[in-house]
Amino acid sequence: MTTAQTQELDVQPSPLALLLLGREADPRSERGVECPGDLPSPSDPGLVARARAAKEKLGDKVFVLGHHYQRDEVIQFADVTGDSFKLARDAAARPEAEYIVFCGVHFMAESADILTSDEQKVVLPDLAAGCSMADMATAEQVAECWDVLTEAGIAEQVVPVSYMNSSADIKAFTGKHGGTICTSSNAERALDWAFEQGEKVLFLPDQHLGRNTAVRDMGMSLEDCVLYNPHKPNGGLTAEELRAAKMILWRGHCSVHGRFSLDSVNDVRARIPGVNVLVHPECRHEVVAAADYVGSTEYIIKALEAAPAGSKWAIGTELNLVRRLANRFAAEGKEIVFLDKTVCFCSTMNRIDLPHLVWALESLAEGNLVNRIEVDKETEAFAKLALERMLALP
Repeated sequence: MTTAQTQELDVQPSPLALLLLGREADPRSERGVECPGDLPSPSDPGLVARARAAKEKLGDKVFVLGHHYQRDEVIQFADVTGDSFKLARDAAARPEAEYIVFCGVHFMAESADILTSDEQKVVLPDLAAGCSMADMATAEQVAECWDVLTEAGIAEQVVPVSYMNSSADIKAFTGKHGGTICTSSNAERALDWAFEQGEKVLFLPDQHLGRNTAVRDMGMSLEDCVLYNPHKPNGGLTAEELRAAKMILWRGHCSVHGRFSLDSVNDVRARIPGVNVLVHPECRHEVVAAADYVGSTEYIIKALEAAPAGSKWAIGTELNLVRRLANRFAAEGKEIVFLDKTVCFCSTMNRIDLPHLVWALESLAEGNLVNRIEVDKETEAFAKLALERMLALP
């Protein structure tokens, strides 16, 4: 049915539809936008007031976490902001909070549940807020991969290293098989540790972070890396290729960072003379190789904080964060632009919008626990083991 037909029928959206879609949300916010891009329309004043009232009613019983990639309308209610692991640790450091409302995506809420006490309850305002990268590696696929490595006679030499951006099941597999978790800021330390334990690494689920860390930071060659495709028999690799490899990379990627290209880098350098290109290590290897600076979300923020006034920066990461940083440092004369001309927001992260947050907070204020994220005890035990190995890294 077309928009015109809908208007002729005078169809009014239901309250549920408004909740799911976001009241007066900009329909362009989920597709590619031209740089600098239009952010979703400003927060509805009524929803802002309701969120504030519900949060005040809950008081110290609630602790709201906001990931850097969230919309400003959500970030304004966060008690702390950060990347996924920092937020999970912040939640664990607030044992007095009965409710942890995680404005992020599903795997982040799982990590918070793993690291917090049994008495604390982790809530994800929209259960549809997943992560395409985390979904690229399922427990069944990884178990099949381990069987392939076993048949090739190398499983005992392989140490799994899983990125924080993975499901609790994958973290549990990693812990059960003697591996560790890593973040984008400590991936090199995690790989150093892994190669002290074994001869090879199975890196899950982001191929780009694994490849960039191994080649750019640790001096390996691209030939030391092979790509395991879970959708092909034996991962699309021969036993000989697996035996020769040092890094067995899972065929996964971030849907946002994976869209940046070498053309993006070349184009921005031509448009803005003297620009500094700063990208996240989830970007493709050729993009990372062409950039001036590479680092995690926290690294990007700190680099811009330390940048001299008048400097020019093109940032290769999620658009909400880039726009927030551009506005923050504009008064200091720092020119900050998005690396690419057209790219989408992180669509799954943007599912945590103000209507969902209001619904979650008001439900909790009324004594109704909604959208709880709870990891089963066996999965939690092995996943926590992998996380504790990361925490113990030198």
